[in-house]
Amino acid sequence: MSKASLNVLLVSASLFADKGNSRALASSFVSALEASGQPFQLTHHDLVERDLPHLDGAEMQAWMTPADERSAEQRKLAALSDGFLAELRAADLLVVAAPLYNLGLPTQMKAWFDRVLRAGETFRYTEKGPVGLLEGKQALVLAARGGMYAGTEMDSQTPHLKSMLGLMGITDQHFVYAEGLSMGDEPRAASLAEAKTAIANQVEALQFR
Repeated sequence: MSKASLNVLLVSASLFADKGNSRALASSFVSALEASGQPFQLTHHDLVERDLPHLDGAEMQAWMTPADERSAEQRKLAALSDGFLAELRAADLLVVAAPLYNLGLPTQMKAWFDRVLRAGETFRYTEKGPVGLLEGKQALVLAARGGMYAGTEMDSQTPHLKSMLGLMGITDQHFVYAEGLSMGDEPRAASLAEAKTAIANQVEALQFR
């Protein structure tokens, strides 16, 4: 019996493209997935390269307008978010390669999340609070940091990502950290090697369907 192909959606946002540490983690993930022998389909968005604009009122209003009532400009504005939503719905696994910039996400990555966190599409409001609509998916966050932040009060990125993913119903979340990357060559090499091993372990533990 053949194995089902895993649909993977990878989003990255390093300002340094292929030379960035978070992109190195993403490359390690893809290499581990290829080495696993499991069939997969990969969609990758370099959100810096795509130069996503910040979300504005006109685009949000386009979403809120019924599809058959949208103007040509509104259809164009809504198409970006609708395309991202279709990819996310189709994905079995969302991989977020996230550098830590000023204790948060790159603005380009936040712009992507702003377009997939849509009420009525990926979550809905109820009397008991918001309910996610994308249950059954897995998320793997590959976090690259210059200093040591994980588990401290200064790590505001992790709870932010957990909350955004959870809001959409993606509660099967896994995090791999490469930290201390700006604290010298030896700590950097050791941290990247440790993260590479952790990524391989995460790939091995993936639930292929």
